[in-house]
Amino acid sequence: MNASASDPLLDALTGVKPIQRVGRVADAYGTLIRATGLKASIGELCHLRHPRGEGDPDFELAAEVVGVSKQHTLLTPLGALDGISATTEVYASGRQASVRAGDGLLGRVLDAHGEPIDDRGPLGATEAVPIYAASPNPLTRNLIERPFSTGVRAIDTVMTAGEGQRVGIFAVAGGGKSTLLGMLARGGDADVNVIVLVGERGREVNEFIHDNLGEQGLARSVIVVATSDRPALERSRAAWVGTAIAEHFRDRGKRVLLLLDSVTRFARALRDVGLAIGEPPARRGFPPSVFSALPRLFERAGNNERGSITAFYTVLAEDEDGGDPIVEEVRSILDGHIVLSRKLAAAYHYPAIDVLTSLSRTMPRVVDEAHMRAAGQLRKYLAKHQDIELLLQLGEYKRGSDPEADVAIEKIGPIRKLLQQASGELVPFQQSSDALRKLFR
Repeated sequence: MNASASDPLLDALTGVKPIQRVGRVADAYGTLIRATGLKASIGELCHLRHPRGEGDPDFELAAEVVGVSKQHTLLTPLGALDGISATTEVYASGRQASVRAGDGLLGRVLDAHGEPIDDRGPLGATEAVPIYAASPNPLTRNLIERPFSTGVRAIDTVMTAGEGQRVGIFAVAGGGKSTLLGMLARGGDADVNVIVLVGERGREVNEFIHDNLGEQGLARSVIVVATSDRPALERSRAAWVGTAIAEHFRDRGKRVLLLLDSVTRFARALRDVGLAIGEPPARRGFPPSVFSALPRLFERAGNNERGSITAFYTVLAEDEDGGDPIVEEVRSILDGHIVLSRKLAAAYHYPAIDVLTSLSRTMPRVVDEAHMRAAGQLRKYLAKHQDIELLLQLGEYKRGSDPEADVAIEKIGPIRKLLQQASGELVPFQQSSDALRKLFR
């Protein structure tokens, strides 16, 4: 036999592992599985099956290693614990968690495993990418120098976002964040949208796709969904999966818009996992791992030397007075914040953006001096009108007593008209900028 010729049988035998370490379930409760006899590293994907001849032969449950102790490997299931027993075996896959990414995902709705849930058949051209990855080297990131057009006048004029910026959208329940996200998805100047819905009600997912996103927005979007009834690890995993998909498009030179709703539910899912494996509660019951995971997630967005990820992350505030640890942490990490006001929403002012408490830290880098000056004047007169609003309602203000207040009264109507916008109306960036400059000529 020719020694250089390939022997299929020899090749097959060479690829077989003669010994496979199989663990066994020691404990399973809540969101935690303890396995003994398993050789696996943190972040590795494992599979749980019944031994041959026992239980349902088709039973299989995926789980991820989240901790290691002296006697046990700690796993969090990516599904319900129904069917697990003391005889269930645990097999290590030998690979870190990954997801498929590529053009075949456009227009599709996926679960937290990256599998389609939209009944439109198998995915097209994709390749596997790791879910957990390092953020770009800070010295190889391209500078944020171009404005990112959102199609929303209030944002583009007064808190202009830059391409590659990461912005938080802070709102109490009913503040109109879903409507604003839909406007950003339709009007954002990006090649690809990656939309991540974490812990949403099942009803709201379909409503967001049909009412807020529409067919045009869906065609250039990838949607990753983990509804509120899914296990904690699956809910948190959706954020990592969406970020990994966005990174794949960015690394191919695309301009990506990443929308994640919401960071609060992502943090709560991480809290459930952390407390289950024995982490001590720190701030408002959140363990320390939550506050180390947030910057790891956010820093993966932004620019690199090939493309950009402009990211908007929604945060559900407990109230409008502050004190929420997730709100404080997110605000300190991101490059800007948009605050939605329940008071403005109640007054039918949409989008309900509180301009005076919202800020874009990269705005001075991406707009010219005339735009920046006009935005500053708008803020000044809006703040002045807010100061004298009660006097106006009581009829106590006398025109001429304060020149700036007189200008604020004159300008408040056009200012409010500029900042209000119907959800179906999308405005080009230059048109918004011209309208702002014209207001303060």
